[in-house]
Amino acid sequence: MVSDLHKFKIKTNAVDKKTGKIDIVNITKKVQNLAKKSEIKDGIVNIFMPGSTGGISTVEYEPGLVETDIPELLQKLIPEGPDYAHHKTWGDHNGGGHLRSFFIYPSITVPVKEGELILGTWQQLIFCEFDEKPRNRSIYCQFVG
Repeated sequence: MVSDLHKFKIKTNAVDKKTGKIDIVNITKKVQNLAKKSEIKDGIVNIFMPGSTGGISTVEYEPGLVETDIPELLQKLIPEGPDYAHHKTWGDHNGGGHLRSFFIYPSITVPVKEGELILGTWQQLIFCEFDEKPRNRSIYCQFVG
């Protein structure tokens, strides 16, 4: 068993507190490029973001879904704006972001075959920013095979 760790950075935008609009960043190409460079050609890659106000998932990356449908769904399920108990503890106002990352986890694992990510035809990897301010995020890709 061999392991190979890589890292890349992205800059994100803050959540819009009035609408709950989140920043969704397509990270597929960055991860795929690392898969091609990795010494692991067959195995898995775990994509992980250290932090508790963001999440990684897969989706068909198209404007209606990432710009409207996903933010509206999250705003209905876990709205921005309420005075969550988390706010009283830390004096910040990103309790909604913490709750959203409870459901959209900070990592995902994808199979790799011959240096290519195994994804569906329209399936893309995304990072979702749930925090109240812009962030510089580090994303780690641990290849194992």
